[in-house]
Amino acid sequence: MAEGILNILKPPGMTSHDAVAFVRRLYGVKRVGHAGTLDPAAAGVLPVFVGAATRLIEYTADADKSYRVEMTVGRETDTGDDTGNIIRTAPCVLPPNSDLDALLQEFTGEIEQVPPMYSAIKIGGKKLYDLARQGITVERQPRRIKINKIQLITVQESRIYFDVDCSKGTYIRTLCTDIGRRLGCPAVMSFLVRTRVGNFQLTEALTLEEITEKKERALQAPDSAVAYLPPVFLTAAQAKAVVQGQAVRIDCCNQGMMRLYNDQKQFIGIGEKKGPGAPLRPVKIVCTNSGD
Repeated sequence: MAEGILNILKPPGMTSHDAVAFVRRLYGVKRVGHAGTLDPAAAGVLPVFVGAATRLIEYTADADKSYRVEMTVGRETDTGDDTGNIIRTAPCVLPPNSDLDALLQEFTGEIEQVPPMYSAIKIGGKKLYDLARQGITVERQPRRIKINKIQLITVQESRIYFDVDCSKGTYIRTLCTDIGRRLGCPAVMSFLVRTRVGNFQLTEALTLEEITEKKERALQAPDSAVAYLPPVFLTAAQAKAVVQGQAVRIDCCNQGMMRLYNDQKQFIGIGEKKGPGAPLRPVKIVCTNSGD
């Protein structure tokens, strides 16, 4: 059975759910999921997990993300992007690039952001975009997010291009609207490319056609999702105990979360050691074959 992770280059016009359905059909596997929804109109990195690798989705979905953004000033829509209805227009004179860059830097660090009505967030058991389509607007509480970095790329007439590195839960559409308001202009996210999700980079992403042509080779090993964790290699006895849910004592100076491998160097899951003298406890087991 197919197992692993696909770094998909999602094209504009396809939903994240469509991408999952494509993978299910191609590999004949029901157990498929993605890490981090990407708006239908956007393009870029969409990690899709297949088989037992789906147990690791949370470790990528919670990771920081990077984007290349095209923001257009002079108009604002009800969705925050070019798919919505225009609700306001106004002429806008942009400041010099140095002043614009300084304004963008004001959005770095931890900030509060009000989620857009056109989002999958649930309030009272109902998704906001379902309410928005009915013409209903509800109060949304601001959420704390983190913008690690914003870099101005270029300005072309009414279009501003910049890169963003940010935490999970950041809405780039809302960021564009907020930047526009700081400029005193209506603004919209006119295009978006996600360039990174955790360890998965745009430069290594594959199109749907490429995946179809080399579907087995396109699958990355499950442990690529947690390559940022230090590895620990267990003995056969230790690996057997861990896959059975037991804590083990290991001779290792590392603490915190770790990638676990059996004596045959096969990835078996994630463990955690909470202190120097603490045992290693299993957190997430992916492979139940202990290697013996």
